[in-house]
Amino acid sequence: MKYLITSALPYVNGTKHLGNLVGSLLPADVYARYLRAKGEDVLYICATDEHGSPTEIAAKQEGITPEALCERQYKIQLEMNKNYNLKFDYFGRSSSENNTKLVQHIAEELEKNGFIEEKVIKQFYSIDDQMFLADRFIIGTCPHCGNTSARGDQCEICTQVLDPTDLINPRSAISGSSNLELRETKHLFLAQSKLAGELEAWINKQFEWPKLVKSIALKWLKEGLQDRCITRDLSWGVPVNKPGYENKVFYVWFDAPIAYISATKDWADEDPEHRDFMDWWGAKADVRYTQFMGKDNIPFHTISFPATIIGAGNEFKQPDYIKGVNWLNYYGGKFSTSAHRGVFMNQAIELFDADYWRYALMSMIPEKDDSNFTWEDFAKAVNGDLADSYGNLVQRVCVMLKKNFEGVLPEVGANGVIEEKLIADLTEAVGDYDKNMKELEFRKATQSLHNVFMLANAYIAEKEPWKKVKEGGDRVDAALTLKTAVNIILMCAVLSSPFIPATSEKVFEAFGVQENERAWPVDVRAALDVLGAGRVIDAPGILFAKIMPERIEELKAQFGDETNAIKQKGKELHI
Repeated sequence: MKYLITSALPYVNGTKHLGNLVGSLLPADVYARYLRAKGEDVLYICATDEHGSPTEIAAKQEGITPEALCERQYKIQLEMNKNYNLKFDYFGRSSSENNTKLVQHIAEELEKNGFIEEKVIKQFYSIDDQMFLADRFIIGTCPHCGNTSARGDQCEICTQVLDPTDLINPRSAISGSSNLELRETKHLFLAQSKLAGELEAWINKQFEWPKLVKSIALKWLKEGLQDRCITRDLSWGVPVNKPGYENKVFYVWFDAPIAYISATKDWADEDPEHRDFMDWWGAKADVRYTQFMGKDNIPFHTISFPATIIGAGNEFKQPDYIKGVNWLNYYGGKFSTSAHRGVFMNQAIELFDADYWRYALMSMIPEKDDSNFTWEDFAKAVNGDLADSYGNLVQRVCVMLKKNFEGVLPEVGANGVIEEKLIADLTEAVGDYDKNMKELEFRKATQSLHNVFMLANAYIAEKEPWKKVKEGGDRVDAALTLKTAVNIILMCAVLSSPFIPATSEKVFEAFGVQENERAWPVDVRAALDVLGAGRVIDAPGILFAKIMPERIEELKAQFGDETNAIKQKGKELHI
């Protein structure tokens, strides 16, 4: 079996914050790295989401073309991916030629199968802006939850999909003007209502889906599916291949998910050694497909996109598992540039190396409910789990080995009772970690990984090799302890590589570990015997520096804290 992984496409306009990172890109990367470490055949695909009115408006405001804006932002996204060690097999663009062709092909199939309908609708026209307003550029009060900053396509607070005419007191998001009027315009609609039966049957078969994901999908079905407009009065986007629609494009939420497929085709086209992209996307391909996304994207990935695939003839693979992630807030409030609150990816990477962020964010990933990022929790994860439990272990063992055995693993005797108990305990802990990773329970996985670190530390503390290397001590037992400890560290480097890959590479390099010595520890006993007598072990240096209390206060002052969040209580800010 092969493993296909996609994460929600990051929108090209603007720098992403830490909530965006932990909401899809980072957990998908951790999962892909985990599977690769176990020797699985993995393809991790993503792309920039480049179409839609925000891009067109931003380009106009800067006085450049949408193409120029997207080219610049794509390069920024690539740099951010590199900075955070996001190891995509391919990171494409929704504006690619393959995506244009595939979107148009799918639209043609939908129309041929009777699931595209033309309707004349009334759409808001801004008198002051002199343009039709795409639904995302109309702001008003959500009729469902009362959010006063809901956009015309979806309320970010209650995730309810909206039509702009649903909004109370609508206004232009461009100028703020309420001088709007409804004008007639024709558009194409995806007849979701005709697909409700097939869609519900498919959703009901998804027994593995998390409760969050399935509940949102079933809520939509229960409320009754509405036909969805899939074209817009814009110039930037995939052109509608239909007479009479020369000045319209497909809705960004129609073309963006299709970019998962087209980006895979871009990957396959780029290298002749890559297999046919339909080996991954064919409806009957032997592939387990997992999607990662924030909860606001769940409705589109459980309803609209699957309905599109079904209506177009079930040519392509549907997801086997959807990992929906709740929102990571900042001290109880939303990340917001205007409110001087929260940390964005370009800022964060200047403060600490990527592994600090990768581990800490995954230790607080909002899997069950919304959760909060705080500098105190960030420091706790770095100081406790990484610096004390792991980094200090590596440093102590390497220093003792260098001081007493010249940095070379000595000959050792047979395991004692303590080593045998250690093997049993580690086998259980590694099994728990592996189970949590398989089930995509990442917060639990970081706890299981920390347990492995703690078992190693407890072993060293019980054996006290620093006493036994002294004159008159049991140097033979000390040698066994340090040899065992070095191999535990190697095992920890392998296990932690999905979360802190750069740190693992430092350990591998310092220990002279070859590719064939980095196997996943299926058998803990064998894993504790990978590095044997004569192996030269260098210290990788300080792996993680602790974050002091005064530094935490500086960061809170710079980026905002709970005081700032309290001031914003009851006022939702959107970026």
